[in-house]
Amino acid sequence: MTPHTDARIYLVDDDAGVREALAWLLRTRRLLSVGFDSAEAFWADIQAGAREPDVPTCLLLDVRMPGMSGLALFEQLLQLPWQAAMPVIFLSGHADVPTAVDAVKRGAFDFCEKPFSDNALVDRVEQAIDRSAQVLSERQAVQNMRQRVDSLTDRERDVMRLVIEGLPNKLVADRLNISVRTVEVHRSRVFDKMSVKSAVELANALRGL
Repeated sequence: MTPHTDARIYLVDDDAGVREALAWLLRTRRLLSVGFDSAEAFWADIQAGAREPDVPTCLLLDVRMPGMSGLALFEQLLQLPWQAAMPVIFLSGHADVPTAVDAVKRGAFDFCEKPFSDNALVDRVEQAIDRSAQVLSERQAVQNMRQRVDSLTDRERDVMRLVIEGLPNKLVADRLNISVRTVEVHRSRVFDKMSVKSAVELANALRGL
């Protein structure tokens, strides 16, 4: 696992003792955490920020709490376009295990049954942080690729579209009613702006957009 010194772990549990114990446990692995005593408080904080995490992030979430339950909060989080960047690990009592298992099927990262093994829990947190870092990296790559596409001129986009279709320069020139030399210039500029060396590499780079 890759060490992430800038990682952020959220603890949402109505029991102050549990939050303090978890915070101490995470500090033993040099992981910093922020605690919330209710799902409502955490959701309000999310709404106030209303943006994708900028560092690897994980949420430790108690299933049963007064007011909004952990499961109800999870349902809210699933509506966020960036939720995958903040893996959720449920903390559940024995009676909550079937509910937690169902949540995992719906996208939660994992659940740990109380009383849980300290080392096993922190291991899973670190794995969730790795997942978050991967998701953030992939999303950044997509954003960078979109910015590169936005930098293309209209004519360069026309050429790119036909190049991706596999057309040779002569057919691209015929389709666009321009010279082969002009196609070669635009093709070179497209490859340069998109940081690729071939039509296949270009097509693969654009696949995730």
